[in-house]
Amino acid sequence: MRRKQIISAFLIGAMLVGAQQAWAATVHYNDSSLTGDPEEWNAYVAGWENLANDYTQVSLTPGCAATEINFAWYNQGTEGSPIVYFGTDPQNLKAYHGTSNSVDPSLTGGKSYCYNYVTVTGLAENTTYYYAVAKGDTVSATEVYRTGDFDSVNILYVGDPQVGASKGQPQGEGKLVQGTGAANTAARNDGFAWDRTLDIALEQNPDLNFMISAGDQVNNTGNAKEEEYAAYLSASALKSLPAATTIGNHDSLNPDYSYHFNNPNPTGLGMTQAGGDYYYSYGPGLFIMLNTNNYNAAEHKEAIRQAVEAYPDAQWRVVTIHQDIYGSGLDHSDTDGMILRTQLTPIFDEFDIDVVLQGHDHTYSRSKLLYGDQKEHNSYEFRLNEAGDDYDWDNAYNKETGEKISLYPAEGDAAAAEAKDRFTADNRCYTIETAGEMTVTDPKGTLYMTANSASGSKYYELTNAQQDYIANRSQNWLPSYSVINMDQNHFSIATYQITDSGAVETIDSTFTIQKTAGR
Repeated sequence: MRRKQIISAFLIGAMLVGAQQAWAATVHYNDSSLTGDPEEWNAYVAGWENLANDYTQVSLTPGCAATEINFAWYNQGTEGSPIVYFGTDPQNLKAYHGTSNSVDPSLTGGKSYCYNYVTVTGLAENTTYYYAVAKGDTVSATEVYRTGDFDSVNILYVGDPQVGASKGQPQGEGKLVQGTGAANTAARNDGFAWDRTLDIALEQNPDLNFMISAGDQVNNTGNAKEEEYAAYLSASALKSLPAATTIGNHDSLNPDYSYHFNNPNPTGLGMTQAGGDYYYSYGPGLFIMLNTNNYNAAEHKEAIRQAVEAYPDAQWRVVTIHQDIYGSGLDHSDTDGMILRTQLTPIFDEFDIDVVLQGHDHTYSRSKLLYGDQKEHNSYEFRLNEAGDDYDWDNAYNKETGEKISLYPAEGDAAAAEAKDRFTADNRCYTIETAGEMTVTDPKGTLYMTANSASGSKYYELTNAQQDYIANRSQNWLPSYSVINMDQNHFSIATYQITDSGAVETIDSTFTIQKTAGR
């Protein structure tokens, strides 16, 4: 069972509107000691010390096109070993060489590591491959990877695994903590839950081509937490499922994200310490990942322009961002989540973006089809706090005037409340195209999805009132995931939740976009 106790004093304190942020975080989370298979949990706990200190997990990422796949991994020492052995015959694998560089030792307890990037090309559809990677003087065990159909594509879409976010929650007679290494019991709890979700999703959908994560892979927020990446990457499904990850605010302020993921077509735009915007083509789709922790919308526009120029004939254009500019979670959707709404909405219109996949709010929502209202609006941004180790979540800034806008005005501060009201009104910058239809044909607007947490490491409440742009939403305090099916004429998405017993339940009807002609 999940922890469902509501501690009144906690919630009252958390919801007070004052001079500090009114967090809507709840005591709901997935307690791995009470969900899933007890034997598997006990085995995970027994192996946690070794896993937490193994920073050499391999990540698979889509390449520039469906015929490519990218690899990244650490090896210990001062010399890299960027070699992947890959092929259809496990006894006769071809060596593919790449590049390597040093990992910042402050992230690895002073120990020397290198990160390795390799790209494998020439993949065929519906083909079984085998691979192993060089780790210094040794070679990893051989793993299996199978490509899917390149014309009809199946994608797993998840949000906010945020391994380590369950810190402070109860487990057994104690509490989960975000310590260092094996002492990070929150990462242990969330890593097991993440592994469980992916195993169930893959069992239900064995023909997945790849996965999209809408960000917050880990919970480190500017701190060295390699054990969180070790737990995230150790999920057994990720040995055969390439993952296109997005930079979340918890990933953004450390370079370790960029060490662990060999993302295709890096643009050098939208940069933070973790990296920036990138894109790739897969089947009938063009996929663009924007690092919206960088609030320079002009750079994101340029990244989209580069992607569209590279793949102008893609039937579907799908953008992934972490912050939910059109979501319905109490914690973010009406404050920091929509900070880029006035800037990104017209950009998505200009480049005819079909779907935007989002995370951040640890709730599920599906928007109506939306497009911009064609009016002039202000532009907003967040800035780092004085220490420079996290974002100042309490205040938005008008980019043109520099005005500081408190998102949580103190009681009795009429000027601050008026500024917040102007900010809210300015963000009504959209037009609703559709209402309740579950199948739409050749729409003008864009679909915005927000994923709940796939691991259940942390959940938020929904807003008290459902926004007019939202078609459906839910919060059932259960890990969830979506499955996208895409071919030349159809894009459909269905969303599921996983019960404590491991049963899979539908939480929203399948939504489908049809196209009767090319772009």
